Amino acid sequence: MGVIKKPTLILGASLNEIRYSNRAIKKLVDFNIEVIAVGKNKGETHGIKIQNEFPLDIEINTLSIYINVFLQNQYVDSIIELLPNRVIFNPGTENPELFNLLSSKGIECENSCTLVLLSTNQY
Repeated sequence: MGVIKKPTLILGASLNEIRYSNRAIKKLVDFNIEVIAVGKNKGETHGIKIQNEFPLDIEINTLSIYINVFLQNQYVDSIIELLPNRVIFNPGTENPELFNLLSSKGIECENSCTLVLLSTNQY
């Protein structure tokens, strides 16, 4: 089966396999969903290269956030420019201000868990 065209950007990707962002990368790969990973440290996990610069020249369906509110502030303009169809604020990353701002730009936002959405076929 080929890669499903629901490209997902993981913001806060980690090389540490016990981190939820890493688990999400693995599960997305298992579901044949294209993954772009952005994290503090470059490297590779589950066949996906983690870059440390936010890409703006790609089309993203879903942005899945795994960084805290303070760190999110540096990405606000980039997220708006990227214009994903959906942003998932995973547990611990909830940000009502950014949620409302992105929603006002027509971006679907949800406080949810990427892993749960994938496990329950709601992704």
